Amino acid sequence: MIRGIHHIAVHVHDMDKMIRFYKEAFGFEVVGEPFSWENNEFIDRIVSVKNSAARGAMLKAGTCYMEMFEYQKPAANNTKGLDPYDKGYTHFCVDAIGIEEELVRLKGLGMTFPEDGPIVMDHVKTLYGRDPEGNLIEIQETIDANCDFPLDNLPPVGKK
Repeated sequence: MIRGIHHIAVHVHDMDKMIRFYKEAFGFEVVGEPFSWENNEFIDRIVSVKNSAARGAMLKAGTCYMEMFEYQKPAANNTKGLDPYDKGYTHFCVDAIGIEEELVRLKGLGMTFPEDGPIVMDHVKTLYGRDPEGNLIEIQETIDANCDFPLDNLPPVGKK
């Protein structure tokens, strides 16, 4: 029985810098001990990559876990973030309250956005942006209480 998505994962070029960014931008905190491996056939089987070497950490914000990796081997096939039309998982979305203010704050932390402000679409205000390494993140604010997929009863990250 599938219970739900446990975590998303992102490969970054500078893990220390990106942990700081995700902490300041979205309230992620490192949970557990950071880890690393090299020349480990067992881990190579798990990640399905031969002769891999990487370090990683698990982060958490609210009910979302993010596993962050910084691979040393093998070299990445793609050195920039994916575009929305690329094959594969292209972005994750965070729900905001006060999206206009959040966009200003996130720009100050190094995110870039193609528009000056959010775009209103039926039940949400939304805008895609890129973290400092080019990974896509959608920022949205639900503006219709009748939305089919609300995040009711969840406090903002870092609040009780």
